[in-house]
Amino acid sequence: MRAILMTATGPAREVLRETEVPVPEITRPTQIRVQLRAAGVNPVDTKLRSRGLFYPDALPAILGCDGAGVVTDCGSAVTRFRSGDEVWFCHGGLGGNPGNYADYTVLEENEAERKPVSLTFAEAAALPLVLITAWEALFDRARLSGEQRVLIHGGAGGVGHVAIQLARSVGATVATTVSDEARAKLVRSLGAEHVIDYTREDFVAATRDWSGGAGTDVILDTVGGQVFRDSMGAARVYGQLVTLLDPGTGVNWKEARDRNLSVSFTLMLTPMLQDLPKARAHQLEILRQCAILIDSGKLRPVIAEVLPLAEAASAHERIEAGHLAGKLVLSTGD
Repeated sequence: MRAILMTATGPAREVLRETEVPVPEITRPTQIRVQLRAAGVNPVDTKLRSRGLFYPDALPAILGCDGAGVVTDCGSAVTRFRSGDEVWFCHGGLGGNPGNYADYTVLEENEAERKPVSLTFAEAAALPLVLITAWEALFDRARLSGEQRVLIHGGAGGVGHVAIQLARSVGATVATTVSDEARAKLVRSLGAEHVIDYTREDFVAATRDWSGGAGTDVILDTVGGQVFRDSMGAARVYGQLVTLLDPGTGVNWKEARDRNLSVSFTLMLTPMLQDLPKARAHQLEILRQCAILIDSGKLRPVIAEVLPLAEAASAHERIEAGHLAGKLVLSTGD
């Protein structure tokens, strides 16, 4: 089968190679083999390629956490799926289990869910990591409810565009930051009520003005760095600030302390990295709930482009260049 192998750390075009490798075999009775139709490309893929994998001595490796495809074979103890079922999942691609930049993958049946019927394979492959990330940040960490206001940074990005829709699904009021009018138009179409062009206005002042001077109940930081530090001033007293990134050193926590902020972190990869079955089961439940929202028309993916599998290096370069609206997806072409 075809696979994109990461052969070393380094620039995408130097270390990502399309290669023929053996089709993976089912080795446990609870496993399924999936013919991949598409793989989502996420910023974590580019970081692993440039900085190194989570596991030692893992090279060569197949990247790609997000996948969607068709079950072709089932182990003798599989009960949830049968050949021909369409599935989506976030599994592998971190240097342990092989990822989804390939024609086939093998995974445990309890690591996959049925694909939303209204989505194409490319649309489905774009979503698992960002959906789980946004859900965990908004609902598991911040406990967002319909009576609250939320500021979502980078609303046109991968996590941001689904976070807006998830927040609106519970009735919360959404503000978001963007960099231009095209992205402003996109986030408004997703349900954002207040759009802040951070290239032209101070998002802290704009958020305070939007919230009547009090600050917002919940902030989801998808950017990090100075944006995280400044966000403390945009939150209300006793507010919730959730970040997806390492704040780094030199953070002055005084404002967070003075305002009694709850500061939380979300890394949806933790259950995979630390082998936490209950947390993995919760993430599958998130996908089930999101499938209901998707098939009822309340949640949709924004796809920047679908590229052939062979153009994985180009996809990495585009993500590293920044300012994508929506998600990039690799298609096997089948």
